[in-house]
Amino acid sequence: MFSPYLKCKIHRAVVTDANVEYEGSISIGSNMLEASGLKLFQKVEIYNVTNGNRFATYVMPAPTGEIAINGAAAWKAGKGDIIIIAHYVHLNEEEAERHKPTLVYVNPRNEVVSVRNEPPL
Repeated sequence: MFSPYLKCKIHRAVVTDANVEYEGSISIGSNMLEASGLKLFQKVEIYNVTNGNRFATYVMPAPTGEIAINGAAAWKAGKGDIIIIAHYVHLNEEEAERHKPTLVYVNPRNEVVSVRNEPPL
């Protein structure tokens, strides 16, 4: 039996652009992609802390420090909104025992300030 587990998250990133006319996705700065391990075209869940919206889309690259919400998703998050970006993986019980997610924390300029594998206490 497999169950979904958090693989990685980028916590409290700030949306730097939202463009309804651009092909749908979320563009994530290379600094955050590298720290989180997210890959091009992976599915991610977006949790908008500012307005409560939740939606799914896929990853595209962006310059360091940028987070752009594109296409129809731009109706769910706008410039200046604070979001959490989460990616999940399905693990069996044995894999889950050893699993440690990658938790990326950024400041208001979307600079990576810490990367952890344990939840805050």
